[in-house]
Amino acid sequence: MSTTAQAAQHAEEDRMTEATEAAPARADCVADSAGGLTFHIAGWTRPAPGSYDDWRGALVLVRRGAADSPDGEVRLPLGPTADGRLQAALPSTVALPEGRWDIHVAYGEEEPQRLAPGLNDLRSLVDRRPGPSTSPLSVRIPYATKHGNLSLRSWRRAPHAEAGEIRLEDDTMAVRGRLYRVEYPADWLAGAVVEARCRRRAVPVRTAPLEADGPDFSFTLSYSELARSWDGDRADVWDLWLRPADEAMAPARLARILDDVADKKEIFTYPPRTVAGPHGEVQAQPYYTRGNDLAVRIGPPA
Repeated sequence: MSTTAQAAQHAEEDRMTEATEAAPARADCVADSAGGLTFHIAGWTRPAPGSYDDWRGALVLVRRGAADSPDGEVRLPLGPTADGRLQAALPSTVALPEGRWDIHVAYGEEEPQRLAPGLNDLRSLVDRRPGPSTSPLSVRIPYATKHGNLSLRSWRRAPHAEAGEIRLEDDTMAVRGRLYRVEYPADWLAGAVVEARCRRRAVPVRTAPLEADGPDFSFTLSYSELARSWDGDRADVWDLWLRPADEAMAPARLARILDDVADKKEIFTYPPRTVAGPHGEVQAQPYYTRGNDLAVRIGPPA
């Protein structure tokens, strides 16, 4: 190779390196109603794969805290699209374990690089109503991290109890929801109860009856019942479950995941109520956890 050609090649390599460092590749995400995602990659600075069989380029999903486990990494092939971008598909049939996944692009043997978020089309996730099935419900919501990277929150549940409207009274919370991923929802809900489980101790477990109409359910939970167990020290957190009458059936964690909001804790907020406890007045407040599960906090003002 001539000196001029070598210089041109080195200049091009330097340009690609500078472009990668200055502006990382980004991904636009499109969700479908079944729970699948398609990633459209822009800003790719490496030679584009010629087809999905060309594994020089791949989308790499790494689960936080589980990178070295057998199910801690998922690689998806990148392929070209008509508009010159690259695309990778994550169908709902791919069993993605629950957790937070950091999203990278990889080229050849190079170290994978984090992707920046682009535009998300998550309209199909808003008020999503999955069809009848007993297979695990797959939910994936892409989001931008506080450091400006693209990540993905994944849930995989069967059965699943989706929380809906929550109405607060002075001493109670009334919740409506719908049960998914059981063969006969009405039979599953017959005789079922809502169960509040305290994280700090195994007992007592507080229960309240359910009212059911097909797959839909509702219940009213007393804050005072939960406050009876407070010891006057740090706060108790009560996780809410639906427990069927048939002990052979798995219970369902009450959560809100069928929409486009990856982290509900700071968005869906509910005012606290003051109730009487054995050690004086105490505050009761429902909230969504970092996993978007529904819980109730009983304790001193937060």
